[in-house]
Amino acid sequence: MLFTGEVKSVGWILKMVDRLTNSEANARRISIVEGCFGTAGQPLAIPGRVLIGEGVLTKLCRKKPKARQFFLFNDILVYGNIVIQKKKYNKQHIIPLENVTIESILDEGDLRNGWLIKTPTKSFAVYAATATEKSEWMNHIQKCVSDLISKGGKTPSNEHAAVWVPDSEATVCMRCQKVKFTPVSRRHHCRKCGFVVCGLCSEKKFLLPNQSSKPVRVCDFCHDILSSGEVSPCYPTRSDSYCQAAKFPPSNVSDDDDEDDDSSD
Repeated sequence: MLFTGEVKSVGWILKMVDRLTNSEANARRISIVEGCFGTAGQPLAIPGRVLIGEGVLTKLCRKKPKARQFFLFNDILVYGNIVIQKKKYNKQHIIPLENVTIESILDEGDLRNGWLIKTPTKSFAVYAATATEKSEWMNHIQKCVSDLISKGGKTPSNEHAAVWVPDSEATVCMRCQKVKFTPVSRRHHCRKCGFVVCGLCSEKKFLLPNQSSKPVRVCDFCHDILSSGEVSPCYPTRSDSYCQAAKFPPSNVSDDDDEDDDSSD
C-alpha cells in the first residue's frame, strides 16, 4: 500500500491536495494509473484531482473473496481487477467519495481487518492485509469524504445499497428457509436486503432508482415493504445477514450477475 503521507486531519488533506494539485508528480502518477487501465478505462485526470494512495484490498465478491487494486483520489475511489500486477487492470469502477460511508466490521474467521464501503448504488466489504493498513485506508477515505462534504455543503447520504450475502453463506433460501439450492433451484439476490433467496421468494421486481433505471429483483418480504411505502426498521445489516446464513461449503449455482467477476453467475 502506498499513501502520500500520514493522515492527521482534514486540514492535512487540504494542504496535501493544495501542494499536489497541478504538480508534475501528481499528473505523472495519475497518467500511470490511466495507462494501467488502458483504453477500456475512463480518463482520470481532471483539474483539482489528486491521487492520495493505492494498494491491493481483498473484495468480498459473491462467489469468493478476490484481490482488487484500489486507488484513492481526493474525490473518487477507483478499483479494478488485477490482470498483471502493477502493470495492467481491467473492469474499472469509479465511486464518487461524496456518496461513500464506511463502517468497520468485526473479524470473522479468515476474513480480518475489514470494513464496508457503502454507497446508494453499490455496497461491499473489503479487507486489508493488516490492522495498520485497515486503519490507514479508513482514515484516508474518511478525511477525503469529510473534506468533500464540508466544501460542498452537502448532507451525507443515509440511503445505501445492501451488501450482498456471499453465495457460500447460504445453502437454503434465507427467506422461506425451505428451498435448498441445487443446480435446478438456483441462488438469487434481493437487491434491497442482499439476502440469498430462491426463485419462488424473489419473483417480483421493484424500481430502486439509485441502483437501476429498470425494476430489479427483490424478495417478497422487501417487495411488500416497498409497495406499502413504509420504511422498514428491520432491513438487515451485513452481520445480521450472516448470522442467518448457513455455514457450508459453496455449491456453484447462482444466476445473478456480479460485474466484478470474470464470469457471469
